[in-house]
Amino acid sequence: MSRALRGFDSVDPVIRQHVLDVASRLDYVASPAAAALSTGKAGSIGIITPFVDRLAFLRMLKGIESEMRAANMDLLLHCTGDPSDPHPVPPHKRLARRVDGFLVLSVSAESPDLEGILKLGMPVTIFGSTGPRASNINIDDRAGAASAMDHLLERGHQRIGVIYGRELDNPIVLEHQRYLGCLDAMKRAGLPLNDRLQVPGDYTIAGGERAMTQLLDSDEPPTAVFAFSDEMAFGAIQAMKNRGVRPGRDIAIIGYDGHEISAVLDLSTISVPFELIGATAAHDLLRELGAPTERRTAKVFPTQLIARATTSQASVG
Repeated sequence: MSRALRGFDSVDPVIRQHVLDVASRLDYVASPAAAALSTGKAGSIGIITPFVDRLAFLRMLKGIESEMRAANMDLLLHCTGDPSDPHPVPPHKRLARRVDGFLVLSVSAESPDLEGILKLGMPVTIFGSTGPRASNINIDDRAGAASAMDHLLERGHQRIGVIYGRELDNPIVLEHQRYLGCLDAMKRAGLPLNDRLQVPGDYTIAGGERAMTQLLDSDEPPTAVFAFSDEMAFGAIQAMKNRGVRPGRDIAIIGYDGHEISAVLDLSTISVPFELIGATAAHDLLRELGAPTERRTAKVFPTQLIARATTSQASVG
């Protein structure tokens, strides 16, 4: 029966169709666990990520799901949470026997979670960092951040505020490349990056609002702001409106990610093709599942500056 249900050519077509008809009438569903035992394949992949509530992740998941659905593969999602929070059972111990490979999204290369996954010797594709035993996909964040700063500098701004996530100068955190891009642009312009105008926003709308409020309360508020995510820029715009400050006229602001809501708010942004990145990550993992001996790949996706009203008319003081 199982050979007929799985479509083996050795089964007589008449018998196979009879078995399929009976299974359909009985609403028979094959046991995934039994299939895994007989084939050695789980028919699923594990997605490991610290956060699932960020807009960028949801866009990547859309691309991943599309590729995996076409390949008839299931997804098992494991959220590790804040890297600083303890999680006594690491993801590789939770999922190793339930998946055929892993997609690791936005986990630092120095994370013990990533090290544990790589030690399994299973197919792995990593987004946002690099691993020697995996395919790697990254965004050219350094160049993208530099283009955001260059855009503000070209409009005459010198007192530029930065709303980052949590850490800036820690080389192992993923946002460090965006910080380096900011430094690159300011160095080319012969200007320092003002430490007093760098504020964390936790990659959330509420955090962006708090950060912008802090910048507005500083002795010398910035004439322009670069937020490391569109979500934080959304919150920053709300803080400006609460104070009667006009985004794009009184203070320029640019975000990062290219979320579709940025167009609604006329927010300048650095666009990142997250749906394509997700689909590419899934495709690369499926390729390795089908041919484990093939060479692993390393890909870097460029970003695109999209200039809108929030950086078009801000006065420079």
